[in-house]
Amino acid sequence: MPTTDKVWPQGTPCWVDCSVDDPAAARDFYSQLLGWEVLDSPPEAGGYLMAMLNGKPAAGIGPKMGPDPMPSVWTTYFAADSADKIAGAVTEAGGAVFMPPFDVMDVGRMFIAADTANAVFGVWEAKAHTGAQIYNEPGAYCWNDLQTTGYKPSQDFYTSVFGWSFDEIGNEQMPYSTFAGPDGRPMGGMADSSGQPGGAPNYWLTWFQVAGADAALDKANSLGATVLMGPSDSPFGRMGIVSGPQGEVFGLIDTTVTSG
Repeated sequence: MPTTDKVWPQGTPCWVDCSVDDPAAARDFYSQLLGWEVLDSPPEAGGYLMAMLNGKPAAGIGPKMGPDPMPSVWTTYFAADSADKIAGAVTEAGGAVFMPPFDVMDVGRMFIAADTANAVFGVWEAKAHTGAQIYNEPGAYCWNDLQTTGYKPSQDFYTSVFGWSFDEIGNEQMPYSTFAGPDGRPMGGMADSSGQPGGAPNYWLTWFQVAGADAALDKANSLGATVLMGPSDSPFGRMGIVSGPQGEVFGLIDTTVTSG
């Protein structure tokens, strides 16, 4: 069971949370689907819920913030040694910072931004909350990849902001790369979605590991979700993409069942 209580290295996907209209309904859905125990936070946390797996923080669930309408989404957060410095790097690289970095009580400092192709992500500077303490385990997130129509410009953007290097592992029909930090260890991926039909917006996709993709997708469907893709086999696992009952999109993958 991979766990950690250390601060994640800068540029690593370190946390995920979903913003929805009805956090209580999301608590019920994900508790049943992924086996989470979802805990209330202090009143000053504004209704934010902490999802625990085997006693470790795994993800967050919260109400949508701000007056403007927004879709229900899963957000990927990247670790930062200094949120303020990374915010400056985002702006310099042509991205957008939606509000200056701010403190979240004593647990961390953060901001939300968009890359040059308008894919939204978060940045987290850890204090009391270091991020996910369980990962690569059924019920926990195990991968994050960017689905983008701005493939090469997005690679340039994240290299400039986080210093990532990319390894091209896809093909001409389906360009895909993994990204790594200074140690060369793959931390996530990037997919060129420009050839896909439908014109979906560019976004970061969170993948949760499951023990049995077919059963997990069937269960998600029975709980009110919509299966958008799959189940299908890949070299990385048997997987599917789901739209939750409130419209938030995420992936489910069983990494123990792979195809060549």
